[in-house]
Amino acid sequence: MSSPVLLLVLFLTPAAVVVAWRPWPQTVLNTTTITTGKDGGVAMDFGASKKYEGSSEFVHLRYHMGPVLTANITVHPIWYGAWTPAQKHILRAFLHSISPPDPAAVPSPSVSAWWRTVQLYTDQTGANISRNVLLGAEKNDRRYSHGKFLTRLSIQSVIRAAVTARTRPLPVNPRGGLYLLLTSSDVAVQDFCGQVCGFHYFTFPSIVGYTLPYAWVGNSAARCPGICAYPFAVPDYIPGARSAGRPPNGDVGVDGMVSVVAHELAEMASNPLVNAWYAGGDPSFPTEIADLCEGIYGTGGGGAYTGQLLVDGRSGAAYNVNGVGGRKFLVQWIWNPFLNYCSGPNALDQ
Repeated sequence: MSSPVLLLVLFLTPAAVVVAWRPWPQTVLNTTTITTGKDGGVAMDFGASKKYEGSSEFVHLRYHMGPVLTANITVHPIWYGAWTPAQKHILRAFLHSISPPDPAAVPSPSVSAWWRTVQLYTDQTGANISRNVLLGAEKNDRRYSHGKFLTRLSIQSVIRAAVTARTRPLPVNPRGGLYLLLTSSDVAVQDFCGQVCGFHYFTFPSIVGYTLPYAWVGNSAARCPGICAYPFAVPDYIPGARSAGRPPNGDVGVDGMVSVVAHELAEMASNPLVNAWYAGGDPSFPTEIADLCEGIYGTGGGGAYTGQLLVDGRSGAAYNVNGVGGRKFLVQWIWNPFLNYCSGPNALDQ
């Protein structure tokens, strides 16, 4: 049985209350972290910036009176391209871990405890985001129906094909359905790696026939793992960088996707139509509840540091939440609207 140890990193002063500070630089510092444990030390260099939709230096998070997902949430994955069963199992396990059948059976800190921060957000009636996140029907697009380069509009066409397919179409659920397009490592997507690792929006009725919240997340293993799968891969532009951290599920690209998927699910639940919870005056470029905490995974996180993490004593992999079936994941924190700073279940002050 593995024994977790803490991954120690330099502590940075938390952001001021009211004004949220984006604590990850565009240029990455060369940093060193030190771990110690029963099975030997594991040295990893954490410090890169992941890139998501809409970030801003100083922001004020506000509610803009739009809906949040208060009904049961059902996630419908669309597997675009070549996916192995093992890769699918990792992502499915994470989705199952958000609302497990028996939360008490999952050790702390858990994925379901991480989702509780997302649940704190409410709509104008005071109803909270749903605690129930279910894995729904899935769709495979193994033949790359729209090619190996997708634009933002062609992504919506892929979703249209999934909900209008002749055989086993995905159910249309505008109230609680989230449509998650996952592209394999050999698929290029507009702005992938250069600007984003994932994004969410809603479909246009003129393309899909319905207004549905959706997200896209790509496997960066073949293109930019140092950007989108950090810290499991190290960017080439970091001088003197140490070796990358070990992914907790043994797949650099997919383990990196887990945190991006978590990021986008949290924002789809709290801002599904881009008129609910976000900061900034332009809804076209919102800074949302996960954007505020990008790159923060533990206490003391910020700047070039992930924060204090757990390390699996058997594999040496860094993680911060446990999931179903003994799975471990590294998932970024979320902005807590009551504490007014980033929060996660592995925080040392809880």
